[in-house]
Amino acid sequence: MQLLKQENKKKSSILPLFAVVAFGLNIFTLLILMFHGSMLQQLSKQLTPRSLVQLADGRAITVDPTQNLERYPETIRRFVGETMTLMLTWSQEQPPETIWEISSELLTNDVKQKFQSEIINGNTANQFENRGAESVFVIQRISQPVKIDEGKWKVELQGNQLIFSNSDRLGRAIAFNKQILIQAIDNQKITLPDLPLSWHLAAYRLGEARLEIYNICDIKDNNCS
Repeated sequence: MQLLKQENKKKSSILPLFAVVAFGLNIFTLLILMFHGSMLQQLSKQLTPRSLVQLADGRAITVDPTQNLERYPETIRRFVGETMTLMLTWSQEQPPETIWEISSELLTNDVKQKFQSEIINGNTANQFENRGAESVFVIQRISQPVKIDEGKWKVELQGNQLIFSNSDRLGRAIAFNKQILIQAIDNQKITLPDLPLSWHLAAYRLGEARLEIYNICDIKDNNCS
């Protein structure tokens, strides 16, 4: 009887201890699982980053804000050509002020002021004052990009801005021969309005390349930087 009582006492004293140990192990296991879950979540973000997709025809699709300083030459050439074409092609339906407001987001603040004073507010824009005036930019040549620094390139662009009006249906050509300096950026700068028009969509698509123009110089300028 005494032995039986002693065994019962031992069991009754071990059970609370066992319960405490089991509870502690469960808490420890839960903490381990939570830690592993957070680690796996961070690891999945690192292993599956969303990145810039550059297509073979030069189009680019932005699928994340991750920094990427490399661009294909055709992506750069397409960005420069289509950006300048958008900026310098006007009509009564899409006046230069509207196009400038949208497309100038593809330039840095430093070059915005310079380009606006030289081109948008210059003689070419004055031609638009004529009723029915239109401006069409025609590219003749875009050179292969030359890398000048990490994430920075230079291209030479040669073209003509053709100005048409009711009094001059044959048009007048203004030469546009420039050095264009481009740099890679981290994020898409252009946002779409609630009811985007065609030129909003065009500028947004160009911005998906995550490039911007940071200088425009005369093609013979040896100090363009």
